[in-house]
Amino acid sequence: MSVMTPPGIKVPGDYIESVMISVKAKNPAEPEFHQAVAEVFDSLRLVLAKHPEYQSARLLERVVEPERVLMFRVPWFDDQGNIQVNRGFRIEMNSAIGPYKGGLRFHPSVNLGILKFLAFEQVFKNSLTTLPMGGGKGGSDFDPKGKSDNEVMRFCQSFMTELQRHIGPDTDVPAGDIGVGGREIGFLFGQYKRLRNEFTGVLTGKGLGWGGSLIRPEATGYGCVYFAKEMLKTRKETFDGKLCLVSGSGNVSQYTIEKLLDLGAKPVTASDSNGVIYDPDGIDRDKLAWIMDLKNVKRGRIREYADKFKKAIFMPTDIKLDHNPLWNIKADCAFPSATQNEITAKDAANLLKNGCKLVAEGANMPSTLEATKMFLDAKILYGPAKAANAGGVATSGLEMAQNSARLSWTREEVDERLHKIMIAIHQTCFETAEKYGTPGNLVNGANIGGFVKVANAMLDQGLV
Repeated sequence: MSVMTPPGIKVPGDYIESVMISVKAKNPAEPEFHQAVAEVFDSLRLVLAKHPEYQSARLLERVVEPERVLMFRVPWFDDQGNIQVNRGFRIEMNSAIGPYKGGLRFHPSVNLGILKFLAFEQVFKNSLTTLPMGGGKGGSDFDPKGKSDNEVMRFCQSFMTELQRHIGPDTDVPAGDIGVGGREIGFLFGQYKRLRNEFTGVLTGKGLGWGGSLIRPEATGYGCVYFAKEMLKTRKETFDGKLCLVSGSGNVSQYTIEKLLDLGAKPVTASDSNGVIYDPDGIDRDKLAWIMDLKNVKRGRIREYADKFKKAIFMPTDIKLDHNPLWNIKADCAFPSATQNEITAKDAANLLKNGCKLVAEGANMPSTLEATKMFLDAKILYGPAKAANAGGVATSGLEMAQNSARLSWTREEVDERLHKIMIAIHQTCFETAEKYGTPGNLVNGANIGGFVKVANAMLDQGLV
């Protein structure tokens, strides 16, 4: 029996419900994907009432279905000469407004459902950037942690040997994500160039000496703080003296902390999978430089921070706890920058109880649906990931533009463009939320603002 709404039904809620049932039936055991779709659909009730043409064109059914899903074997030799086998993926979700664009994630947790959620989010995030980019995501269950440079190189070369058939500067342009930094992008790009005999902007996040863009490593963290600055402006506030919680200790977290320091805030936390450090004196520039060396060069664990800086407290990860102690520290602002669903309803309650007035998401979907609802109900400033962390992919788009023009812009020029893009994203979210009758709700603003642009492009291009 079909679960699709019959032609002629005018109730958006019924239509959305029927598509959601279909999504769960067709994509079993993919809770992250279901969550991402449900969150967007909840906002789209407001749009479908005004735009019945989206329903008659079956746009929701089409936008949740990837245009292409690639899954492949990645065999490689470890340093002992043993054969290892991993699984590679690329989800090419939607190309209505430009070539597929989105990161590659190398992490043991990678599976089809997580990548579909990330690719789905990416479609609307890229739409919000104002740049012509579609949405995609990919990666592997390979874990670069603890591997030698040679092992990472052999894996990347094997991975790209298959992926290169499906990507290109005008087709699909991957970038880095969790587990894929400058080292991995270098190995992947080298293999692409070798196999295709061409030097093109097929990957972003490249080294500065061979086509990379200044500000790209900093862009997600910087952009998230720029977005938060715009949110504060709507209440005539600044970052000056504000206590800020930042989770994670990778690329996004490091540059979130750096930009918070630039704007006069006081970041006091960082974390990794082993636990949380809390520094009541604040993480200043010297301490941040130490974290960057620890994580980017030594590839160490964040607990070492508490050994180095005596006033800092280390709280190890305890799976028996029903909350993350990081979100139970008194602060004005929170920047979840680690991974999906790191803020649960209990964590959200702790943040609100302790007086947190702003949450800006640096990671992808770091708040559960329950946590998101609590933030919206409390009327705090809440910047959802697809808007707040769009600075990374926006600067990837700027890197693509530089590659196409065979130019390299200055640091100041890229930073200024990034800042302007984040201001424009906030404006789109803010104004769209007001237009659809939910002022201040940037979740609705981001979802609707991102969707409408993609939906109209899909209508223009016919049934494809």
